[in-house]
Amino acid sequence: MTVGKLRDALRLVACGAALAMVAACHGLPQKTDETATWSGNRLYTEAQDALTSGDWTKCAQYFQELEGRDPFGHFAQQAQIDVAYCHWKNNENDEANDAIDRFIKLHPDHPDIAYAYYLKGMINFNDDLGFLGRFSGQDMSERDPKSLRESYDAFKTVVDKYPNSQYAPDSAQRMRYIVNALASHEVHAADYYYRRGAYVAAINRAQLAIQDYRNAPAIEDALHIMILSYQQLDQPKLASDTRRILASTFPDSPYITGHPRPDATKRPWWQF
Repeated sequence: MTVGKLRDALRLVACGAALAMVAACHGLPQKTDETATWSGNRLYTEAQDALTSGDWTKCAQYFQELEGRDPFGHFAQQAQIDVAYCHWKNNENDEANDAIDRFIKLHPDHPDIAYAYYLKGMINFNDDLGFLGRFSGQDMSERDPKSLRESYDAFKTVVDKYPNSQYAPDSAQRMRYIVNALASHEVHAADYYYRRGAYVAAINRAQLAIQDYRNAPAIEDALHIMILSYQQLDQPKLASDTRRILASTFPDSPYITGHPRPDATKRPWWQF
């Protein structure tokens, strides 16, 4: 057999193999959409059943299908809120944020708009740190504060614009929690710099916490870090002045008395 004939034979074999693969793929059973023949009422009922039973993946899938099938229909607006909730419960915060932001943009005057902002706050609040967070003793103040700030803004909208809604009291409580967490985040940063010998940076971060979060419990630690940093910088007058502020603001502070508080065994402030 000549080289040319051999090449042609190999081409035929390759083409035959490719055709066989295509035929085999077409022979595979195709996945069907179980919701294709469902009415809107049935799809909504099935979505609600999935929500009630905690099947968050199916819940989000059904509500998305319901919204996409008839975006201006009877169930579409409620589906937009519910799909955000299902994504959130399924730890899919990006998808949940996208869904709730879309609802807020499209329906700013909806009767459930207060709940929409409250849900947005909850999505970014994310109090559940997961197994690793609990195991390591991490609290929310040690995490990236961006989500907490977004959560604060959403809860503030509920409190400011919808003070009579049922979500306003809980939103106000969570706002106080977030302020404490953000203050403590700055104190964590100040402590980080102090332990690495960057005393000026430690003072600056502690002062930032005091300036922005004046009434937060973490201010006690911020003042203590400033005292230690001034001592390391050989600034006894500044250290003494800061100690007087600490004593007048937190008279029972262990940093002043040298003894733990009587309530030291109570739950930390950041455990909501």
